Amino acid sequence: MPSVKAALSKPFAKYIAKRIKKWSSKPVETQHNVFKNLISEAKHTVFGKDHNFSEIKTYEDFKTAIPIRDYEELKPYVERVVNGEEDVIWKGKPIYFAKTSGTTSGAKYIPITKESMPTHVEAARNAILMYINETGNSKFVDGKMIFLQGSPVLEEKNGIKLGRLSGIVAHYVPKYLQKNRMPSLETNCIEDWETKVEAIVEETINEDMRIISGIPSWVQMYFEKLIEKSDKQVGDIFKNFNLFIFGGVNYEPYKAKFENLIGRKVDSIELYPASEGFFAFQDKQNEKGMLLQLNSGIFYEFVEAEHFYEDNPLRITIADVKLGVNYVMIISTTAGLWAYNIGDTVEFTSLKPYRVIVSGRIKHFISAFGEHVIGKEVEQALKEACIDTSISVNEFTVAPQINPTEGLPYHEWFIEFENEPENEHVFIEALEKSLQHQNSYYFDLINGKVLRRLKITKIKKEGFQTYMKSIGKLGGQNKIPRLSNDRKIADIMYKLNLTK
Repeated sequence: MPSVKAALSKPFAKYIAKRIKKWSSKPVETQHNVFKNLISEAKHTVFGKDHNFSEIKTYEDFKTAIPIRDYEELKPYVERVVNGEEDVIWKGKPIYFAKTSGTTSGAKYIPITKESMPTHVEAARNAILMYINETGNSKFVDGKMIFLQGSPVLEEKNGIKLGRLSGIVAHYVPKYLQKNRMPSLETNCIEDWETKVEAIVEETINEDMRIISGIPSWVQMYFEKLIEKSDKQVGDIFKNFNLFIFGGVNYEPYKAKFENLIGRKVDSIELYPASEGFFAFQDKQNEKGMLLQLNSGIFYEFVEAEHFYEDNPLRITIADVKLGVNYVMIISTTAGLWAYNIGDTVEFTSLKPYRVIVSGRIKHFISAFGEHVIGKEVEQALKEACIDTSISVNEFTVAPQINPTEGLPYHEWFIEFENEPENEHVFIEALEKSLQHQNSYYFDLINGKVLRRLKITKIKKEGFQTYMKSIGKLGGQNKIPRLSNDRKIADIMYKLNLTK
C-alpha cells in the first residue's frame, strides 16, 4: 500500500502541472511580464541608474541600454556587492553567493537573492512532480533518495553566506523529504571526494534507495564502488531504484554503461541548473529537450552562436527563435545579472512549448581550422559509434593536434573505454561518418586534405578521475569539458602518463 505521502503527491503533481501549462501556453506574454518586473524592481539600483532603467519601455530600449556582458565585464559591480554594498545590481543584498571557479578571474561570486532562491528549489521539485503526473509513479517518495552534491558547509563574506550551489540548495530540502534523504549531513560535509564516496557507500548499501541524483560521471564512480563492495549489480542492491536524476552533462555517453552497472533500464529526468539560475527541466519522458523556465524571474535572449563574436550580433527573444539553431543563451535575472552570457549554447527542440537541449559551451569547441565542432556533435558521434560497434565508454574529451610530428593535423580523441573495440578502424570510421554528416565544415576540411581523420588515444582505467584530482576538481559539480580548442587538457593527460 502506498503511504499517505505517496498518495498526496499525485493531486499536488496534477495541480503543479496545470500551473506550468498555464504559463507555458502563453510564453511571449509570460516573458514580457518577467521583463517588465525586472526593469521596475531594479530601476533604483546603481546598475539601474547607470543604464537608465527608468527610460526603458521596450525590448529595443533594453538592447540599446545594456550590452551583453560576461562575468569579467560585470565584475566591477559584483565586487561592490561582495564588499557589502547594497542596491548595486539588485535591491538590497543577496542572501548567498554561489562560488564557482572562473577560468580567468579565479573565484566567481554569483549572487543569489531572496527572489531568485525559491526558483532553484521549485524547479527541482516541479521536475519530479511533472514526472509523477505523467507516469503515475510516486512509490519512490516512500524510499530513500540520494543527491550526490557539494558540501553544505557555507562560509561567510561581509555577512553573506557563500558556497557551492549544490551545497546551498542542500539547506532547502523540504521537511517531508528530509527523513528520506541521504547521505547524512556529516558525510555530506566531507570535502575529499574519494573519502566521501566511500562513506556514502557505507551509509547507503543496505538502504532502500529509490532516487539517485547527480552528475553522471560521479554517480558512475559511486555505482562502481557499490559493486566492488557487494559483488552485485546496483539494481540488485537497490531493488526499488527506478529514477535517476541528472544534470550538468549529456547522459547519452553514459547510458549503456549505467544500464550495465544497474542491470536494467531506469527512468531518468534531466535538469538544467546553474549558479546563475535553474533554466530548464525535462517535463516529458518521451519528448526530446527540457522545458525552458519562462516564469522563474529570468528573461532570456538568444544570439546565434556562429555570429556571436561579430560586432553587434543580433539579439532576439523567444518570440523569434527557430528550431535546431545553435544559440548562445543570455539571461537577466532577479539576482541582478543583466544581459549576462553564462557561456552555454542551446538548441530548441520544440516551440510549443519551448524546450531546449544544451548543445555545448561557447568557449568549448574546436575550430583550429574553421570547423567549429561543438559538444553536441562529438557526443552524438560517440553515441552512434558506440551503438554501431557495441562499445561502452566511461569518459572522453577531444583536442586539436595542430603540429603533429608527421602528416596532416587532426582531432585527437582521448577515450577511456569500458570495453575496447576489437577493430579500432571500424570504430573510427563510425565516429568520422557521424561527425562529417553533422558538420559540413569538418567534412570539407577532411575531403580537402586540410585535416586527416581523427586519432584515438586510449586512457587508462580511472585516468580521467586522476586528471580531475590533479587539478583539484574531483567530484561535486565538476565535469570534464567534452572538447577544447587548445592542448591544455591533452598535455596534462600525457604529462601524468594517463595514456595507454
